[in-house]
Amino acid sequence: MNISDICTVQTISCSRDETVQGAAFLMRKNHVGDLVVVDGSDDTAIPVGILTDRDIVVSVVALGLDPASLQVGDIMSDDLLTCREEDDVYQTIEHMRVRGIRRVPVVNRHGGLAGIVSADDLLEFLAEEMGDLSRISGSQQAMERRARH
Repeated sequence: MNISDICTVQTISCSRDETVQGAAFLMRKNHVGDLVVVDGSDDTAIPVGILTDRDIVVSVVALGLDPASLQVGDIMSDDLLTCREEDDVYQTIEHMRVRGIRRVPVVNRHGGLAGIVSADDLLEFLAEEMGDLSRISGSQQAMERRARH
């Protein structure tokens, strides 16, 4: 299965020159805990980093800094792992595990932002897969009962 089949396409993003306060407002307004930081406009938005609510707390609030005077580019995580829309789900999980990353922007064939996949998205997908697998035994038993009668 491709990552594009399970990623969230409605991704909230901002530019690196957005203020941290503005970014926090975007998170609150859209009920999200992260923003993909992009260079370019909607059509050519290339992911360059990610900003989480935890980044804001640890790098700004805990240090008593002014979020209105800092830019997202000052505190974002820029060691960005991305995956392509056609990447395999299990391959993506492995990359996330190796890097210890919970959220991965998904890019299209031109490198533009196409969505985001989170550990929660992947857990939901895997839970559905496990549920399907668990029903095999019951189906097999029902087929045996019909065949023997």
